[in-house]
Amino acid sequence: MAVKIIYFVHGTTIDNIEHKSTGWLHGILSEKGIEQSIKLREQINLNEIDLVISSDLKRAIDSAKYTFKDSKVILHDKRIRECNYGDLNGEDASLVKYEEHIDSKFPNGESLKEVEKRLRNFCEYLLESYNGKTIALVSHKAPQLALEVIAKNISWKDAIDNDWRKTKNWQPGWRYEIRQIEKETKNEYISNKK
Repeated sequence: MAVKIIYFVHGTTIDNIEHKSTGWLHGILSEKGIEQSIKLREQINLNEIDLVISSDLKRAIDSAKYTFKDSKVILHDKRIRECNYGDLNGEDASLVKYEEHIDSKFPNGESLKEVEKRLRNFCEYLLESYNGKTIALVSHKAPQLALEVIAKNISWKDAIDNDWRKTKNWQPGWRYEIRQIEKETKNEYISNKK
């Protein structure tokens, strides 16, 4: 069993421009974000994608609509929404420190390990429902880092340290392959970035 994932992060939002961390708030794409989402169509091979799934937050839904406007169906899934920053949703981005919330929750929010748990559940769903397919995901920062942890079998610290937002290595989609291997009585995910 295997599912190929091409991961896209939503376009630039008004909150991004104002240096706010939107978290579980819906957020609104800026003009730049709309333009980025439209231009992305020219940078990817739309024909290789079997299904598009976006986060259920407006900024991801809108990005998916602009990029994949000819797709008959775009599914939305709350398991791939951004980390819940709790009291820090919509606050200054400098207050949201991922390194401090790998195991401990943001005040009245969730931890990055909880985001990882959501993503593991989502990967299981993909394997059960879309074996052999290529899925485009349109989502956010924390879910992508969780997928890095799952797919590459690396630590959260490594995922955060090597995040493209820090290294300035944006690309038009990140590729992952999720595989399921039975080991005794539990499932284990083994994935490779392609």
